[in-house]
Amino acid sequence: MPFEISDECLICGVCLDECPVEAISEGEDQYFIDVDECTDCGSCYEICPNDSINEM
Repeated sequence: MPFEISDECLICGVCLDECPVEAISEGEDQYFIDVDECTDCGSCYEICPNDSINEM
């Protein structure tokens, strides 16, 4: 199941650098995960310092 980034995103960029398939992109107020590109590897979930990434 793909992951999603909640509104609690701090826009720190840690997840952006961690995603092996570049499924994460920067929005105006937070980062977003393209569910069609996400491979459910969990790398972003494990590294997020704010626990703002969760399974959909």
